[in-house]
Amino acid sequence: MTDKDLILAIDNGTQSLKAMLFDSSGTLVAMEAVSFDPPYLSPQPAWAEQDPEVFWQALCGGCQGLWEKSGVDKSRIAAVSLTTQRGTVVPVDREGLPLRPFIHWLDQRRTENIRPVGGLWGILFRLIGMRETIAYFQSQAEANWIRTYQPDIWKRTHKYLLLSGYLTFRLTGAFVDSIGCQVGYIPFDYRNLRWARSWDWKWQVLPMDPSLLPELVPQSDILGTITSKAAEATGIPEGLPLVAAAADKACEVIGCGSLDPSVGCLSYGTTATINVTHRRYKEAIPFLPPYPSAIPAYHTMEIQIYRGFWMVSWFKKEFGYPEMSEAAERDIEAEALLDRLVETVPPGSMGLMLQPYWSPGLKLPGPEAKGAVIGFGDVHTRGHLYRSILEGLGYALREGKERIEKKTGISITSLCVSGGGSRSRNAMQTTADIFGLPTAKASIYETSGLGAAINAAVGIGIHPDFETAIREMTHTGEVYEPNMKNHRLYDQLYSQIYKKMYKRLRPFYRKIREITGYPG
Repeated sequence: MTDKDLILAIDNGTQSLKAMLFDSSGTLVAMEAVSFDPPYLSPQPAWAEQDPEVFWQALCGGCQGLWEKSGVDKSRIAAVSLTTQRGTVVPVDREGLPLRPFIHWLDQRRTENIRPVGGLWGILFRLIGMRETIAYFQSQAEANWIRTYQPDIWKRTHKYLLLSGYLTFRLTGAFVDSIGCQVGYIPFDYRNLRWARSWDWKWQVLPMDPSLLPELVPQSDILGTITSKAAEATGIPEGLPLVAAAADKACEVIGCGSLDPSVGCLSYGTTATINVTHRRYKEAIPFLPPYPSAIPAYHTMEIQIYRGFWMVSWFKKEFGYPEMSEAAERDIEAEALLDRLVETVPPGSMGLMLQPYWSPGLKLPGPEAKGAVIGFGDVHTRGHLYRSILEGLGYALREGKERIEKKTGISITSLCVSGGGSRSRNAMQTTADIFGLPTAKASIYETSGLGAAINAAVGIGIHPDFETAIREMTHTGEVYEPNMKNHRLYDQLYSQIYKKMYKRLRPFYRKIREITGYPG
């Protein structure tokens, strides 16, 4: 075995940053986590921002914490890889200094009165019924907001970076980023995995000089090396290669062990998603592209539920005071007690049906969308509402599975789940029962970091290719088999009620928006 047999994977998520050391078999040797408290700031309603220094200091603190752990030998580290939350952006000057706080991916500010896309593209969008979707895209794009409301900052912007590009600059001193990290309101060509060509409609929607964007590097290629300045701040050995990985969801897919589109990868995080890896470019929903995979030239077809398992946090905050108080007294996680609450409620929540659209989407759901809960009766308790959240997320992701299958012609025959929600046995069993499929939990929770480590292992030759790296470094954990009696119940609720809810309620959502202005 080589003396350099460890990979440092840095995972900058929504709630925390984790610095992890993995060996060539995918074993998590050591980890240090630094929480973001709070994950973002809201200087105005619907805004979500974060001081760039918070992310960098978390990276430094996470790495420095690793070196203090017993048995950690920095000299064994062969490479570094980085994965981050998606769609969090910042403009920087020529020195790489941020010109304002990061606009967080959870930010919901909008740019008003933007001129619609004109010319042939405008005619096409009108003909195919996409004008509202494109207008929503324009209004949500952070670059448009900065250019419109902070023109002095936009004028001084030298580079417009995602969080991955910013941290890459802090580590290497170069304005580069991985192709696998390009997810957000940016002029990226998802089909060809490069910046959009000059004639592409995205340049009308996001008017900016192409020079503002960083150079893109393929996944598992070298982004640069750790500078002396970064080494001093982080303790990472100077000169180590930083290997291009991908965004957190893409890394989770390979960290779960999936190269086959028949395996549906569910991520139960702040955003809940279902992903499959595919060689070909396929849009499960028209004009919503598959994102770059962690594997070069591959795509991940993804359906996402924007607020996902954030809804568990919402429930805990709004209705979970008894569990939170007991958890504090017993020094355990409140989620364990909430899981106990679910066990008092039968599958189907006695007819309580939840549509988990707590935030609108670009196209599925549409920008007018709201959440809904129907079927209330005097028998229903907090436990029923909590279980209906888990079931509603399962229904929404099953609908995503069916959309992917219809587009690709490939049947998803098994599931692998990662993310915080996978810790809940009831969430796992409910998923298996709703889908009617065996549902595996990844052997370790940190699948995003493991996926980034796989990128590095291939990039520096620890493993010769992704097939080998994934086979050697990922392992299946507990598998939940579906209870077919429960599946038959869920199948009726899903097909006869859930799938009809959005279409029936959509006119009311639009009318609510007209009356209240929310969501604006």
